Amino acid sequence: MQAFTTLTAIAAPMPMQNVDTDKIIPARFLKTIKRSGLGVHLFDPLRYNKDGSENPDFILNQEPYRKAQILIAHENFGCGSSREHAPWALLDFGIRCVIAPDFADIFHNNSFKNGILPIRLPRTVCDQLIEDARQGDNARLTVDLERQVVVRPNGEEIRFEIDSFRKHLLLNGLDDIGQTLQHEAGIDRYETNRRQDQPWMPATTAA
Repeated sequence: MQAFTTLTAIAAPMPMQNVDTDKIIPARFLKTIKRSGLGVHLFDPLRYNKDGSENPDFILNQEPYRKAQILIAHENFGCGSSREHAPWALLDFGIRCVIAPDFADIFHNNSFKNGILPIRLPRTVCDQLIEDARQGDNARLTVDLERQVVVRPNGEEIRFEIDSFRKHLLLNGLDDIGQTLQHEAGIDRYETNRRQDQPWMPATTAA
């Protein structure tokens, strides 16, 4: 998993409440278990017309927001059915950070596991950042995870809270597998000792 340290990027304003996972990535695109290739279907119901053409009014179809890496929304982002494809689609498009007043719990957890930083900020602050983002390419935001601040284009720093363990995982690019591999030496020692002490037991590791 790619580490998240400091990100300075274009932010896409999406002042919408209750953006559910079926809007983020519709169920018909969940047939794959690959994490790549889903970005083209991100926000498919909002991004495309019925004939498959782009909806020019949707923010991610406009410049400079086609290159956005930060998304700013309103309450209850990521609600609806639980699907890890939602953060996969965001990440494949290029989104590394979502800022909103609050998130659905499962989406919130899945974001951390996939290297996306979800930041909770009050609605009034989100609205300020949305106005900043509407200035386009001249109004990039900076997200500094180590210092736990979002820096507005005018230099104002807005502090956000994050669980210290999740912060550690993101800073070091550790997903669930990465956490386990940190203990690889100890696991190998255990397996070696177990084979010596209990040779009649079947092996627990793959050949």
